[in-house]
Amino acid sequence: MKYVTATAAGLVSCHACGRVQPRTRRGVPARCARCGSTLHERNPDSLMRTWALLIAAALLYIPANLLPVMHTASLTGDEDDTIMSGIVYFWTSGSWPLAIIVFIASILVPMLKIFVLALLSITAGRRSKWRPVERAKLYRLVEFIGRWSMLDIFVVTLTVALVRFQSLAVITARPGAIAFGSVVILTMLASMQFDPRLIWDPFDDDSQKPEQHSQDHPHE
Repeated sequence: MKYVTATAAGLVSCHACGRVQPRTRRGVPARCARCGSTLHERNPDSLMRTWALLIAAALLYIPANLLPVMHTASLTGDEDDTIMSGIVYFWTSGSWPLAIIVFIASILVPMLKIFVLALLSITAGRRSKWRPVERAKLYRLVEFIGRWSMLDIFVVTLTVALVRFQSLAVITARPGAIAFGSVVILTMLASMQFDPRLIWDPFDDDSQKPEQHSQDHPHE
């Protein structure tokens, strides 16, 4: 069964209020008749903005895991803790469930979000037709995880504090915590900037080819 898209029907939806209205010709700016927002078929510079945010997140992901996230000063001495040191401490001390939670929340999830968004951006930029349904599901998964992304920061902060926490201690944040928080925020913004409709654009182009071909070569 062949479906007619809004683009093929000459319609465009307002990203602010959702009103569907006729599309003006390309190159001519238009505004929504209801709310006055600028109309556009796709998010402007979606891939460019997504790539910029992803590259920044990937660069900060390295110091976020290598630099200490917390400094503990107590009567017995000073201690710097990284994310990995907290995971190792929980694992060796027998608290392996906490070690797994910290590893998933602070190491695995940010890495997977960066990888999935990079895969979506590459395939969308190449206008690939490879597994569009699965790619759309991956985007929805990343978008769902993004709602809980700030949980990563709280998990890392609380668990690392428990690693060397003592009764008389002063705990301060280190650059690793700032880098990790920046990674979480940047991946959230990258997910928001990516336009999932780009996944289906190659199929819309194919559906318009027969019509264009018939217009170029009309029957006599």
